[in-house]
Amino acid sequence: MLYLAEVQKQKGGLLTTSLLSSSSKTELKLLACQRTDQNWSTVSEEVVVAEEASKLNDGALVLVELNPNRQVQRIQEAGRPLVNILQNFSRQLEKFKLKEDEIDQWKQSLTFQAQEMNRREMDMEARLEQLQQMEDDFQRLEAQKQEVETSREEMERLRQEIERNRQELEGAWEHLRGEQRRLEEYQADSQQGKVLDEEQSRVLSELLDRLSSRVAPTEVVRENLHLAIELVERQQATLNQHWQQMEQQRTVATQKQQEVDSLSQTLCDRQDVWQQAQSSLEHQTADLKVNIAVLASKQEYAQLLKEQLRNQEDLYKQIQSLAITSGNVVLSQPLDLKALENLSIEELQKLVQDLQEKFDIDSSFVHDQEQELKYKQQAIDELQQKIHQASDQDVINLEIELTEEQDLYQMLNQTLVGQRRNLLERQKLLKQHQCILLRRQGHSVANIEEDNKIDFGPLLLQSETQRQQQSQELQRLEREIEQMRTGIELAQSMIDNQSHDLQEKRQELKTMEENLQTLRTATAECWGQVNLYQEALQPIQDSLDGLRQKLQGMVDALAQVQETGDYQLQTISQMRHTLVSLISQPELLAS
Repeated sequence: MLYLAEVQKQKGGLLTTSLLSSSSKTELKLLACQRTDQNWSTVSEEVVVAEEASKLNDGALVLVELNPNRQVQRIQEAGRPLVNILQNFSRQLEKFKLKEDEIDQWKQSLTFQAQEMNRREMDMEARLEQLQQMEDDFQRLEAQKQEVETSREEMERLRQEIERNRQELEGAWEHLRGEQRRLEEYQADSQQGKVLDEEQSRVLSELLDRLSSRVAPTEVVRENLHLAIELVERQQATLNQHWQQMEQQRTVATQKQQEVDSLSQTLCDRQDVWQQAQSSLEHQTADLKVNIAVLASKQEYAQLLKEQLRNQEDLYKQIQSLAITSGNVVLSQPLDLKALENLSIEELQKLVQDLQEKFDIDSSFVHDQEQELKYKQQAIDELQQKIHQASDQDVINLEIELTEEQDLYQMLNQTLVGQRRNLLERQKLLKQHQCILLRRQGHSVANIEEDNKIDFGPLLLQSETQRQQQSQELQRLEREIEQMRTGIELAQSMIDNQSHDLQEKRQELKTMEENLQTLRTATAECWGQVNLYQEALQPIQDSLDGLRQKLQGMVDALAQVQETGDYQLQTISQMRHTLVSLISQPELLAS
């Protein structure tokens, strides 16, 4: 299991030689334990003895792997892993922040949709109320229409009654004319000396009484006509209210139609502006893609230069390593041969064994660092491969991550330069101690001070000159790349801002389109109500107008009937007076 620990050293003992370290006890204080890849938890302050960490400074943080028996299996400095853990934690925080922003955007969108749904629900309820009111109005109009039909039937019955009375009056007139003719004949006969007897006078009186009783009464018909006319006027007053409502609805529909026309024109103008902005954004995006392509080519060239520079550095290091291994390595401290000669064979063996163990630990540590450096290089290669295959939006993020990985690679590589040099020093020191030990044990060895050096100076100088030239070229190219990247980031930022503005304007246009559609629907509903009013009210108005004309005709006919009745009564009165005058002349009867 992997632990984060702190190196603690308890010093004690005496110095043996100037090259031997002080006798000390090295312990590891366990601080935290790794549960999963991204999960660490604190542990009780447990101390583990680890002589493998004796070469590390007191208080240094290390990562140590323990077996179930609490024995150290592997140990390494915790600097770089902690940096990686912190970087991963920072990336996780950024991703979490992005997720939070996305959740907030979803919340705002859902809130807006809920408000829009509530508004539409209120509109639907208002429209349902309007439809219910219209349905009630239509029911009232239907009832009024039924009343008009009833009045029409009543008027038709009165007209038929008046027609029947008129026909009876015509018959009575015919009968009266016949009696008048007979009376005129009687008068002619009386002038010729003829007179009426009693029976004829009685018959004539009965006929006159019958004619008087057959005169059609007009008062009842006149009252019914007046009631019918009043009913028609009341219905016309009710109908006028609905006509006024229809005109008001027509005015509202006209205003809404004007709003629809104005909003449509505004929407068209804004759509044209949005199209122009969208076209400009597309041109800027195309230019940005060209600049990104140029930047990618420069980055590829810079990558080639970096590869060459790394190869040059590797060559320089190999030459330097050859120079070191060939005897050019200079120890940080001079070897005290006299002190080594004064040591016993056992102490010298113990010293060689300690140097061998420390060399093995350093070698293992450097090997682990070399492996980590190799993994970093693999990660850089994978990121470069992803950059070649990624879309335009992901390239910048991948390049930032690539820069971070390259910085980490450089830091780790620079750290390894000194560690490699120290490892070579320890190796040379170990070989020298081994040679002294073998010589004192009686084995034949070469002279320690034998100098078989090769002059690598000119070769190192030439390699360093080429490396510097390539480094200068790379720096110049990196400055150009950085300038281009800055320009691209600025252009990308402008494009993102414009895209955001266009998105907001597009949302405004969408909202305006929805409002326009809603207004068009409301306007269509208003015109539908107006047309429905028109279709419902016009037949009723036509029926009332026709009924009013028929009633007026009946009033005129009734006036004629009244006039004819008055004339009939006057004529009957004259005939009665004439008959009475004839009966009252006895001399005519005697003759």
